[in-house]
Amino acid sequence: MPWPAPLFDRAVSAPPVPAGLPLVISLTGFTDAGGAVSGLVDYFRDDLEPSLLVSFSNDVLLDYRARRPIVSFEQDHLTDFRPPRLELSLVHDAVGQPFVLLAGYEPDFAWEAFARTVLDLADELRISSVTWVHAIPMPVPHTRPIGTTVSGTRSELTEAHSVWQPHTQVPSTIGHLLEYRFAEAGARVAGFVLLVPHYLGDTEYPAATLAALDSLTVATGLIFAGDGLREENREYIAKVDEQVGGNDELKRMLEGLEERYDSYMAGSTLATPIIHTGDLPSADELAAELERFLASRPSGEDDKRP
Repeated sequence: MPWPAPLFDRAVSAPPVPAGLPLVISLTGFTDAGGAVSGLVDYFRDDLEPSLLVSFSNDVLLDYRARRPIVSFEQDHLTDFRPPRLELSLVHDAVGQPFVLLAGYEPDFAWEAFARTVLDLADELRISSVTWVHAIPMPVPHTRPIGTTVSGTRSELTEAHSVWQPHTQVPSTIGHLLEYRFAEAGARVAGFVLLVPHYLGDTEYPAATLAALDSLTVATGLIFAGDGLREENREYIAKVDEQVGGNDELKRMLEGLEERYDSYMAGSTLATPIIHTGDLPSADELAAELERFLASRPSGEDDKRP
């Protein structure tokens, strides 16, 4: 049976979308340690000026009582009503490279219908690859690189960047379902799980968003400036270090986490982390990374479609 109401509306003034672009998925939801994904959504929307292609229906996908919209009250009247947004957009990175972005809230309802719709839209746009990021809290120190667990169909990314490869069962997110369905369809898909220090998991940790951006760069070759995030991260880390320096119990905890982390990495035969001390590389390093990414792509890869 068809879904009883439209899941999305196309933007009237949607720009043309070139074939073969990467799809980046950034959906807030069940786990978002350090505010990594919410920070990504804010960065994309505030700094990159996305051009709307499709807006998904809140009335179909959103539980309003669980995530109540914000209303503005001005003395004796209401001035604004701001429901959450879930949108597909065309975006350009710091050097003008285009990509397609699916960003916003994780749907509360109709997961399978939503996944089918996203796969159909990706096929229509002839998407070349799919990358998504989320973050979980882990007993790791903030003084060491933010590691990742990488899943999907791109074995080269898993081999190079997955520092932890568990055998486990976890509560799924819509991102997991999308990855699973894209993999079934034969797409080039990668999911990055950021391993964020558990004691910073409930805060807005700028390094987590920077790590998410860097994971996207590794997977797609897209380049993101993130200067404001880097400055925020320097200020944030200074405050954390100040608190740790003034508390012997926190010092001992951090030293224990550092010892465990260093012991694990010394004995690990897996990959090394992408991020170093939670920051992005310099502009020159980013350019070099892009050159390496382009040089490593097999001939004719631009013609591959999911």
